[in-house]
Amino acid sequence: MRKEVTRLALLATMWATTSAYAADGVTTGPHGEKPTPAASVSLTAAEEAQIKDGKFTAALVWHEMSEYTNAVNNGAQDEFKRLGIEVVAQTDAGFDAARQKADVETVLAKRPSIIVSLPVDPATAAVVYDPARTAGTKLAFVDNSPAGYVHGKDYVTIVSDDLFQMGNKAAIAMAQALGNKGKIGYIYHDADFYVTNQRDGAFKATIGQDYPEMKIVAEAGMADPARSEEIAQGMITQNPDLDGIYVTWAEPALSVLSSLRGAGNTHTKIVTLDLNEPAALDMVKGGNVAALVADEAYTIGVTVARAAAGSLVGKPSQPFLVVDSLAVTKDTVADGWKRSLNKDVPATIADALK
Repeated sequence: MRKEVTRLALLATMWATTSAYAADGVTTGPHGEKPTPAASVSLTAAEEAQIKDGKFTAALVWHEMSEYTNAVNNGAQDEFKRLGIEVVAQTDAGFDAARQKADVETVLAKRPSIIVSLPVDPATAAVVYDPARTAGTKLAFVDNSPAGYVHGKDYVTIVSDDLFQMGNKAAIAMAQALGNKGKIGYIYHDADFYVTNQRDGAFKATIGQDYPEMKIVAEAGMADPARSEEIAQGMITQNPDLDGIYVTWAEPALSVLSSLRGAGNTHTKIVTLDLNEPAALDMVKGGNVAALVADEAYTIGVTVARAAAGSLVGKPSQPFLVVDSLAVTKDTVADGWKRSLNKDVPATIADALK
């Protein structure tokens, strides 16, 4: 089966950011920005005509390619095509900051009007994108921006997930799977990373505030994803009567799933974040996985492309745009896969649904 590594697992090892936690159920951006719904980004017919007449070009400078990045990339490609903007380059840095710097320098030879990118290491990314900024190329980012860059001056916008909403929906999905009562294990990301911090915190807050008969009785922080199996085995061994386990994202959740299977445990339900083929297959087959909460990755790509295109004709954008999330269950996996990634479910899942 194809090896998948989500952006979160990679970003967790590379990004050191100032904490920005969701307060009162509101997602905040990497620099404390207030969120604006991605659906609010629009262009008038006149603006679209002006963009098409401009013969503009774009380059997509990615951090790495994954299921998530492919969906974002496809959304951006489709929106640029709709607006008559030619994509003249697409790169994959393999999650190497030096390689991403070289990628920017390479694509600048094609003089793109726009660069859309997800910085490998925001703390040091200014030197990566400074040549593009100096050249007057419009910069638009996914998830984060280079440290020291100023919105509206150095870049167009950041587009990401509604982080609190994802954690909140994970808690609701867990409650539905357990009939609103039971003992829960909580495996959170033990690192200073605004994306996972807000998602994890939203799950915990929702359980505590809205479900009095559900209790988090076991907690474990995961700083290194490579230790997820060890953490999972420890929690399950010490708490064999757990009714459910929340896991901070999908790849570590596979370690929990493996540990539950190894213990012959068919009772404990798993809820995690992000789409993952092995986890979804277990869910469809009636296994331990109860739900996967995903963002609208394809819509992230459409939104970042549209906002960047608008900037070419003088249309400003809000600093932090967020897409909706959805809880994907056995009953909704086909529709959810399409809505999140704009593609059909993998053949393994489609066959299991027959």
